[in-house]
Amino acid sequence: MRFHGEILRCALLGLAMLSPFAANADSWQQIQREAEGQTVWFNAWGGDEAVNHYLDWVSGEVKRHYAIDLRIVHIADAADTVKRIQTEARAGRKTHGSVDLLWVNGENFRALKEANLLQTGWAEQLPNWRYVDTSKPVREDFSVAVDGAESPWGSAQLTFIARQQQTPEPPTSPQALLGYAKAHPGTITYPRPPDFTGTALIEQLLINLTPQPDALKQPPNERTFAAVTAPLWAYLDQLHPLLWRQGKDFPPSTARMDSLFTAGTLRLSVTFNPMHAKQKVAKGELPKDSYSFGFPQGMIGNVHFVTIPANSSARAAAQVVANFLLSPEAQLRKADPTVWGDPYVLAVDKLAPEQRKALQALTPENAPPVLAEPHAAWVNALEQEWLRRYGTH
Repeated sequence: MRFHGEILRCALLGLAMLSPFAANADSWQQIQREAEGQTVWFNAWGGDEAVNHYLDWVSGEVKRHYAIDLRIVHIADAADTVKRIQTEARAGRKTHGSVDLLWVNGENFRALKEANLLQTGWAEQLPNWRYVDTSKPVREDFSVAVDGAESPWGSAQLTFIARQQQTPEPPTSPQALLGYAKAHPGTITYPRPPDFTGTALIEQLLINLTPQPDALKQPPNERTFAAVTAPLWAYLDQLHPLLWRQGKDFPPSTARMDSLFTAGTLRLSVTFNPMHAKQKVAKGELPKDSYSFGFPQGMIGNVHFVTIPANSSARAAAQVVANFLLSPEAQLRKADPTVWGDPYVLAVDKLAPEQRKALQALTPENAPPVLAEPHAAWVNALEQEWLRRYGTH
């Protein structure tokens, strides 16, 4: 895609003199000068080939434009990296940490922020912040204030996948999903918590079913937890016997869900990326008639971020990389389902006309409203209770 020259140069090079933060232009140029030659160790989830290819492209771009050596550390779970950062802090390693940039959100961000292990106040000073859609939850993460300690990178929403041939009219509520399971026993399931998507589905059902949704905006309370969650467990007690393997076994991941769906064992898959079906169909990895859907009243969603540990030895370069990840060019490439298909975090009306048109073409159709996630502390509480009730089958 071709962009107007000056806009593209701004997107690629992050030229601070074109930023509304004019007073910060000199300091941003200083950050860019300091970043040259630095090595950034970027810890990012490595469980998807498309994500890994995209990050390889990012590494090449920041090398070419900023002389930054971006090293991608493929991780299975950000929680493991959080533990490493915490261990370094306990050992008194205040500089030269092993992590310079981390793909993070939710409970992992909360753990680091509450322990004062993150650099704060930098995210909204990035020149490309001016493009960010601030109507998205970019200033809070699972109800925890961001305080400029992480920069938005992509957005996501819990999404079901079905086949047009099998399911021309998808279920539109938890009760309709239960009815679907009764009509087609053994053909639906969800990833076993603590898989992120599996836990997200539990949270979705809780939001839909609890009589006390406001309680989810605060950490769970021991005195009220049982009452708030009772309708969820009653629902799952009805649903589980109707699931694949009678709910006595659960797929370990969304990738396993996809393979069971493609094989015809399952009628539904589930993902936290509304562009996932398009991406996998384009690559021939899901049936051609696969489509995405959600409950029309809303599906749980969030923004995912990158953050810089306080003991990073490449703070300047990490900021430059974060700024590049927010550029229209990088966001457009990331949103393309033939590349990755991860939804963008930019406000379309803040972009140049050609960029605006290109991003609008990548916007998921008929996407349901985004429901805010419960407070981050609910994740562990729900997972532990789920495992207590269903994890020993």
